[in-house]
Amino acid sequence: MTAADVATDLVRWRRHLHAHPELSYQEHETSRFVEETLRDLDGLEISRPTATSVLARLRTGDGPTLALRADMDALPVAEASGVDFASTRPGVMHACGHDAHTAVLLGVARTLAARRDELAGEVRFLFQHAEELPPGGARDLIAAGALEGVDAIVGAHVFSLVESGKVAVPVGPFMAAPDTFEIVVRGRGGHAAMVHRAVDPVVAAAQVVVNLQHIVSREVKAMLPAVVSVTRIAGGTADNVIPEQVVLGGTVRTFDRAVQEQIRAAVERIASGVAAAHRCRADLTYDEGYGATVNDAGVAALVARNVEPERLTELEPVMGGEDFSAYQQIVPGCFFIVGAGGDDAAPHHHPRFTIDEDALSVAHDVFVRTALDFCAR
Repeated sequence: MTAADVATDLVRWRRHLHAHPELSYQEHETSRFVEETLRDLDGLEISRPTATSVLARLRTGDGPTLALRADMDALPVAEASGVDFASTRPGVMHACGHDAHTAVLLGVARTLAARRDELAGEVRFLFQHAEELPPGGARDLIAAGALEGVDAIVGAHVFSLVESGKVAVPVGPFMAAPDTFEIVVRGRGGHAAMVHRAVDPVVAAAQVVVNLQHIVSREVKAMLPAVVSVTRIAGGTADNVIPEQVVLGGTVRTFDRAVQEQIRAAVERIASGVAAAHRCRADLTYDEGYGATVNDAGVAALVARNVEPERLTELEPVMGGEDFSAYQQIVPGCFFIVGAGGDDAAPHHHPRFTIDEDALSVAHDVFVRTALDFCAR
């Protein structure tokens, strides 16, 4: 099969998946498509670790085991990309590129199955569900034994804000630990014209929002990256009614575990203290998300040497999160980035998100060369 044939199939698979997106833990048709495509290949052992994930093993004798991972889920976003293969499911869209990841790994599985004589060991293909929704599908696959006997794991993400065809292979901390919080500021409702008879949670909540911004600027060491963002405010039903409560929601992003714990304590202290100063009460719910994605230096070097030198680029750490980190807590791993857009491209999770499909072949080739290198006969 020629490189052109591979590229054609990668695009065809990706467009099929793009038109039929499914949300986290609902990837039934997607996983069925993946399984059926893999069953057309010789030499793969296929299993279903969970209801909506697929695992395939290519065993080629004694040698190391390399796991390759792709995520499959979409997002609750109404597509406005304008492509002719847009989502056929209202309110659901592949707005992050997981359709591309799945198509690429299908192509890698086919290529390596055809070149199995060049391998010694095992390549394990993890088609993972539910990356977008904590606690994430990676933990499910780990619990199902998907990493048993694995020596290293490699994953990739297309990136619309990086020049198409460029590849970044960061070393060390690369993606943040994304936590979420909800603060319910409780007061006492009343008539907006008789504020002295009420306890206004709106004013208290506004002060909580402002004071939370002091955590990063005044409490976290300046050299340590961190984000505290309030992204959601809800409260009130009428212009002349002081509500009983206001709900705030947001996210915390960190790379360092000690900073993560410091910020969590600060959010609780500020929310309760500021609310109390305004005669209100604040109830905090804080959920830790995925761990930070930290690329192993050795595995990153393996991947980097299998990227064409002219494609290599640098990429600063980003505050987005990835449940690929769960695998890295078990075995050494590397999560690399493949550029699929440019400066004017829509960001990930945006209704107009698109990718340059030339990136599919680039990602495919890096995976294939990495596997042939790691499991060289």
